[in-house]
Amino acid sequence: MSQDGNAKQPAGSAGAVGAGGGIPMEDMPELVIVSGMSGAGRTEAMHVFEDLGYFCVDNLPASLIGNLFELGGMSELPGQPAGECRIAVVCDARNRMFFSGLTDELRELDGRGLEYRILFLDASDEKLIARYKSSRRRHPLCEDGTSIEQGIQRERSLLFGLREMAHHVVDTTDMLPQQLRQRIRELFATGQERRGLAVTVYSFGFKHGAPRDADLVMDVRFLPNPYYDPALRPLTGLDAPVREYVAYRAETIEFEKRWHALLDCVMPGYVAEGKQQLAIAVGCTGGQHRSVVLAESTGEYLKARGYRVSVAHRDLKLAERGRAAAGAGAAGAAGAGAAGAAGAGAAGAAADGAASGAAPGTETAGDAGAPAAPAASGPGAAPGPAARAE
Repeated sequence: MSQDGNAKQPAGSAGAVGAGGGIPMEDMPELVIVSGMSGAGRTEAMHVFEDLGYFCVDNLPASLIGNLFELGGMSELPGQPAGECRIAVVCDARNRMFFSGLTDELRELDGRGLEYRILFLDASDEKLIARYKSSRRRHPLCEDGTSIEQGIQRERSLLFGLREMAHHVVDTTDMLPQQLRQRIRELFATGQERRGLAVTVYSFGFKHGAPRDADLVMDVRFLPNPYYDPALRPLTGLDAPVREYVAYRAETIEFEKRWHALLDCVMPGYVAEGKQQLAIAVGCTGGQHRSVVLAESTGEYLKARGYRVSVAHRDLKLAERGRAAAGAGAAGAAGAGAAGAAGAGAAGAAADGAASGAAPGTETAGDAGAPAAPAASGPGAAPGPAARAE
């Protein structure tokens, strides 16, 4: 047994293979068994393991722990990093009928060479009593007529053997929840603290509304705008010409130097504080050019620093829809112009026909190539076509 994190070596041997034709040892899940006194912080501990990417199972019967090593498709469990499988299970005295066989189940895992680690959370009786009175919840081992103190003593008796087997025993008597979270991260996320922080970097356009969920907002409207270059206006920050226009300017190079220095200052602080999700918003006027370029470069910078980063572009589809609508409008206008020109030509032809005294489509003698009738003469004769032409 170890006190407060001075870990024993995990059970099992690295050279062992899965028993009974199970999954190969290199594909075995990393298993953590969380137990301890009720009221000592098991629920808070499971939240931390979830944030660290573990697949968590609460109140698992002891007899089913060994079955976890026999399941196929373990790497496909929700939230698992590529190529890894990490599971945290809570086994405690809430279900006494199943819990009694836990130590026997763990010895069987040892005999099969399967690795696991036990985290045992404890606290003083006085602190546990105070926490239960404050929460007004019933202790799981308090039966009719049993006091909280008697329930705690029963639980200690049931958990004594498991406490002796634990790799890590953490006393939470004088710990705040934040301190417990930090202690668990130290034990189970050593060298991977940054991976516990999920960072989302997204671009947006101020004209479509400022973001409401961002932790950091950076306004890049002070940079030269590609929108005013007719060749770049229909493109986006994902296109190479726009990236080159924005990224290689002296203003942008100086800005990114200072922006990266700010990130290097605040990101470790977020990790140390235990923050699990961080949203960084980069905005320009329309969310199409400058903000897209800077959001992409910010995401690449943080990924290179070891953070888990996803990049999104909130308003880019709006810009694309606007561009498509403008194109459709231009095509419609061109079509309307062509139709108008054709109509004007037809109207002109009809007017010419009416002027010649024939119904539209009726050939005149002159049109047909026949000799024209002589024009009427005399004082009372009406002027014919020839006369009108003159």
